[in-house]
Amino acid sequence: MKQMLIDIVKAIVDNPDEVVVVERQGDDCLHYELTVAREDTGKVIGKQGRIAKAIRAVAKAAASRENQKVMLDII
Repeated sequence: MKQMLIDIVKAIVDNPDEVVVVERQGDDCLHYELTVAREDTGKVIGKQGRIAKAIRAVAKAAASRENQKVMLDII
């Protein structure tokens, strides 16, 4: 799951070397913190948050296959 998120985001940003995903196991869900270069933040979020929503939807779909919940924070 973590590698999938990294691959998706690296395809979007201009500085793929600065993409960092931190995974934390919560009580009932997986929590991911996505960090990108400052100038790439807008690209990852997208207009009205559309790209961020799409990335979260893909992450939730992948997590549901493993019967887990997932949260994604973009920092």
